[in-house]
Amino acid sequence: MRKGINLALFLITLVLTYWLYKSVKEPIEFHAEADKRKDAVITVLKKLQVAQDVYRMVTGAYASNFDTLSKVLNNGKIEIVKLGEDPSDPGNQDKFIRTVSYKVAKDSLFSLLNGDINIDSLRYVPYGEGKVFDIAADTLTYQNALVNVVQVQTRFKDFMGIYADPRYQKYDSYYDPEKALKFGDMNSPNTNGNW
Repeated sequence: MRKGINLALFLITLVLTYWLYKSVKEPIEFHAEADKRKDAVITVLKKLQVAQDVYRMVTGAYASNFDTLSKVLNNGKIEIVKLGEDPSDPGNQDKFIRTVSYKVAKDSLFSLLNGDINIDSLRYVPYGEGKVFDIAADTLTYQNALVNVVQVQTRFKDFMGIYADPRYQKYDSYYDPEKALKFGDMNSPNTNGNW
């Protein structure tokens, strides 16, 4: 009888130990995986910010789709204008010479991102299993001026895998799988990220 009670207590202790271990392990794994995936997505979004800025230098507006972005960045040129003194009249500061040269957009993008990059791969959300970032660009009137706006985003549920379930909100009160990780805003000329 006593051995039976001891065995039952031992089994209960094992079950409670396992339950305690799982209750501590799950939030730690969630936070580690969420941080890793979020950082990967932010890295690509930052590259897309730079790509959109280079695109704007070439065209004067932002790209509204990835095919156009890729085509212009691979083939476009950035106009570089230099103003210098007129050599025939160096004392006259009202006269100047305008020199125009061009730089390949792809080279500018590579130098800004510190290395070679596959422009076509920027459209894919890391850990997204083939999902593509949502991209939008337009013009709007803002403070009586026509301005270009852009927004590139993805929702947490698109890259969080098994952690896209709302039940993981119990480990992080700010976590919402429907919330977007993005830069830019379609309602104002702002290209800041929300990270």
